[in-house]
Amino acid sequence: MRDGHATSSARPGGAPFESGDPRASGRAYVIVLGNEKGGSGKSTTSMHLFAALAKQGFRVGAMDLDLRQQSFFRYLDNRQSFATRKNAPLILPQREQIKASAASDRKTAEREDEARFAEALDALSAGNDFVIIDTPGSFSHLSRCAHAAADTLITPLNDSLIDFDMLGRVDPATGKVLGPSVYSEMVWMGRQMRAAAGKPAADWIVMRNRLSMLDARNKRHVAALVERLSKRIGFRVAPGFSERVIYRELFLNGLTLLDLKEPAADVKVTMSHVAARQEVRDLMRSLALPGVDASRV
Repeated sequence: MRDGHATSSARPGGAPFESGDPRASGRAYVIVLGNEKGGSGKSTTSMHLFAALAKQGFRVGAMDLDLRQQSFFRYLDNRQSFATRKNAPLILPQREQIKASAASDRKTAEREDEARFAEALDALSAGNDFVIIDTPGSFSHLSRCAHAAADTLITPLNDSLIDFDMLGRVDPATGKVLGPSVYSEMVWMGRQMRAAAGKPAADWIVMRNRLSMLDARNKRHVAALVERLSKRIGFRVAPGFSERVIYRELFLNGLTLLDLKEPAADVKVTMSHVAARQEVRDLMRSLALPGVDASRV
């Protein structure tokens, strides 16, 4: 790794990485944020992942497949505007914008979407160590392409039975997990596409997000369901971000918790900020990305 900070990382429950170089495979390492339900925190997580990687000297590419809302790219636009306004040396990723096919025939449209996605991913992989892809809170063929390309797939999940329903079906009478639901089936399809292309399985991580500070019964119930389903369909569970106002306030200036020590941020750092930054550090430690030293986040 650059800056002399190579690490020997391992996925919990999996094989260790062969190298601290994220480009050990000869291409950029792809991280996809996916969940077919909106409001789970994909864009906020994408931004903090980008900042954590960039501040360690990694080159990062970015793609936003939510072609309507573009929350991730809007966040980056705000960051660029803030940097210009304050003359602040804020790091920005290389971006690739994709336009959906306008073909009326579904098969033709899917082929065009696949080609455009592959072209954008190749462009980002050429000069970057990592590529972060944010996907929409709904199904799309572009999102399916991204899931098939993921080396690490992160699924932020709010502590709600409504949100859990995207992952698994629950028996209302017994509370038992009956099996995977629509989103999990889409992830399975992505895994099949990777296997057919001779690629290793993606490291799938469900990130429990927007956690309440209270030890509520619903919180414990959802936690137990996620743990049961993880053993059944093969994902890891990682700690996410608590429900904090600071995450929402940072959006307008395009800042992350990792930028608050910058003079231009003009923010008085509080204990809440320190605790939130620790959540980012804990997430990075759980992800165990190649070459990334979570202690430096």
